[in-house]
Amino acid sequence: MQLLVFIIAYPLLWCISMLPFRLLYLLSDFLYIVVYRLVGYRKKTVRNNIKLALPELSPAERLAVEKKFYHHLTDLFLEMIKTLTASQKTIDKRFVYTNLDTFKKIEEQKSIILMFPHYAGWEWTVSLNSSVSSEGYAVYKQIRNPYFDRLVKKIRGKFGTVLIETRETIRVIRRNQLKNIHAIYAFLSDQSPMASKALYWQDFMGIKVPVHVGAEILAKRTDLAVVYLRIEKRKRGHYQATFVPLSTEPKTVPDYGITDLFLKEVEKQIHQAPEYYFWTHRRWKHKDKAPKQ
Repeated sequence: MQLLVFIIAYPLLWCISMLPFRLLYLLSDFLYIVVYRLVGYRKKTVRNNIKLALPELSPAERLAVEKKFYHHLTDLFLEMIKTLTASQKTIDKRFVYTNLDTFKKIEEQKSIILMFPHYAGWEWTVSLNSSVSSEGYAVYKQIRNPYFDRLVKKIRGKFGTVLIETRETIRVIRRNQLKNIHAIYAFLSDQSPMASKALYWQDFMGIKVPVHVGAEILAKRTDLAVVYLRIEKRKRGHYQATFVPLSTEPKTVPDYGITDLFLKEVEKQIHQAPEYYFWTHRRWKHKDKAPKQ
């Protein structure tokens, strides 16, 4: 059944990826109506998340954020599909790094853990490999359908990025260090871990939640620099990414200090333009399980 679903879906995805951007965004406008107005995909979750995280906004302002988010969501989905056939030159024109020199100075010294949230156009960070000398790895969660899992690996690995599962990360880092290979390890670190396994709870948008600390722990254990990637949406289909060093000597930072810096950067971006955060995830689902002080 999984193969059948893939066989049916893949030709459609390929055809969509061949559309010029103008038609791609017309399709996105149509999908917005279907996803938001007709289906109401995770609308309750999105609405609750925005209300929790941005209580200072009026109901009208929160509704405006909600609508803009769904427009962005359908854009993001189609942009990921577009990557299937888009050239490096095409992506480079639309996803611009503002301070590569800062990043390159760090990567000359050591390997880097790159932390960023599900914000703006994170899918196009796969283009970074063409601009740096380090090998690129992205830590991801495997998709249940093996055929779509391979497709995602193909899309995200098109420009040289290698996808690795969480359990493989330490092994890959150690192997590269033994071979003296400088590498970048990308982590999407803003989502919610299981409350029962959480090592650390912290305020995120004013709400106490469990926080992923794997990136920081790995950085300290293997002495990797940690850099935040601030991605901003400049206009439809165009993004700007800036490298923000969090620590080049992670072992000197107090425990969870790097994670706190990461969360603060994410909060800044959400407050600046909340419509580009990935509100469909139940980020605050464990808020009532926070340990007592």
